[in-house]
Amino acid sequence: MPAAETNTSFSQYARLFARYLIPLWRKVLLLAVLLFGNLALLLTIPQILRFFIDSATGSGSLDALLLAAVVFLGVALAQQILSVLATYFSEDVGWSSTNALRVDLARHCLQLDMGFHHERTPGEMIERVDGDVEALGRFFSQFVIQIVGNLVLLLGILAMLLREDWRAAWLLGLFVAASLVVLNALRNLAVPYWKESRQKSAEHFGFLEERLAATEDIRSCRAQPYVLNQFYRLTREWFRRDLKAGFMTSITINSNWLLFAVGNAAALAVSAYLFHEGSVTIGTAYLIFHYATMLEEPVNRITIQIQEFQRAAAGVERINELLSLKSRLPDSGSVSLSRGPLAVSFQGVTFSYNGGDAVLRDVSLELSPGTVLGLLGRTGSGKSTLARLLVRLYDPRAGCICLGGYPLPQISLGALRQRVGVVTQNVHLFRATVRDNLTYFDPAISDQRLQDVIQSLGLGDWFQGLPQGLDTELESGGGGLSAGEAQLLAFTRIFLRDPGVIILDEASSRLDRSTEMLVERAVQRLTRDRTSIIVAHHLATVQHVHEVMILEAGSIVEHGNREMLAGDPKSRFAGLLRTGLEEVLE
Repeated sequence: MPAAETNTSFSQYARLFARYLIPLWRKVLLLAVLLFGNLALLLTIPQILRFFIDSATGSGSLDALLLAAVVFLGVALAQQILSVLATYFSEDVGWSSTNALRVDLARHCLQLDMGFHHERTPGEMIERVDGDVEALGRFFSQFVIQIVGNLVLLLGILAMLLREDWRAAWLLGLFVAASLVVLNALRNLAVPYWKESRQKSAEHFGFLEERLAATEDIRSCRAQPYVLNQFYRLTREWFRRDLKAGFMTSITINSNWLLFAVGNAAALAVSAYLFHEGSVTIGTAYLIFHYATMLEEPVNRITIQIQEFQRAAAGVERINELLSLKSRLPDSGSVSLSRGPLAVSFQGVTFSYNGGDAVLRDVSLELSPGTVLGLLGRTGSGKSTLARLLVRLYDPRAGCICLGGYPLPQISLGALRQRVGVVTQNVHLFRATVRDNLTYFDPAISDQRLQDVIQSLGLGDWFQGLPQGLDTELESGGGGLSAGEAQLLAFTRIFLRDPGVIILDEASSRLDRSTEMLVERAVQRLTRDRTSIIVAHHLATVQHVHEVMILEAGSIVEHGNREMLAGDPKSRFAGLLRTGLEEVLE
């Protein structure tokens, strides 16, 4: 048995359908018209055949037979056209609704805290946002035409049979009822197995994403055999889960095939009995049997859709699990920060990742508006963590962080991140134009505004060197740009927002010498009239700061005015200047 039973209920499906199909009600209504028109023609075709058979075996004229044949061809052609149109609009509705669901899932994930994202690989998140929705999308696009439509077709066939003979209608009605009872009993049989299969699929794609990103390291360390072995293990586990889920689904399909064989035999028997009794004509006997054989298609389609239903059930459960997750950083603040430089305060702040050892220990810091702080420390001393806490990617375990005199939880996340700008050494660039990379695809920012910012940062000569100016296409990840040029783009992004606090998190650690002076001028312009924290690895980066703070093992070991510390031969900062900052802090 699977590890956990499914809790998927009809209400969960109903909520998803209501949320994503009601906005598409016009298309759904048109789809319903096409669907019911198609069903009406399907039910009409056997009546034409009955008329043709009775006319051919009786005293019907040749003209009547020819007319019946022409009508039959016309109705069959119209039915096929309606079927194609219904399928088209069904797919349209399915894709439109599930794309809206993808947007909501992506937005929800972006609002979750960084702890959530660090616990999951990007590959796993792609599978959760896209893979689970894809399984649900196939169900959305087929539900109306395959489930509802074929249920209506079943009822229509029974109604037509009731017009001909109540005994045939009751017999085949019992067969349909038995089939639906079996379908309902087996409805959730494979759901937990498909859920396990989806989870293994997510793990598989998460593994692929991580290893493909580390291809260079894997090759240089000759770790290909290990990676392939792990890939085989994950693929094997996924295959086993998928095989078990498919086997459980096949139980549903084969059960209905058996029921249908029994139903066909019963229909043939009752048709023969009624004909020999003289209750019906040969045409009507054929009509009864034909309607009985027509039950095969809707029952088979419904049976096939049970597999998609079960896949969808697993997807619905995983989607609901994801949507039910709440950020550990509630955005309940309402304070809006004023323009201009902002005061920064850390009061007894202690923090650890995922309950581990403390990365910051009782850190207290006061920066008045407009102060430029140089933050120094060895790798792992807590410098980047301090920056992450200030933009509230995490909340401290103890203590309080204030910005502009307000505790961070009292400030809305949107306002906080609008007023605090961060540039890291790893600048993410998109496969798009320079313009789109600077504005984050915001068309409201004019080209003139962009050029004014570029000039104000002293980057005019650099900008003129771009092959096509703002229309220069960049590759994904900034391919074709040096590390320094990528930093220049990041500085321009931040300057466009005009934040009150700037954090440069080792933003100059990967610069090439050809652009170092250009970047230094941009840094000076960025930090002017702003509270700034510069996480530094280079002496040149901190030569213009007002204050210097040195972290060691998550604690402040020195903090003071830069000139005073530099002039004190006993200070740690003076020792760094004597020995060389790069050598001591690496």
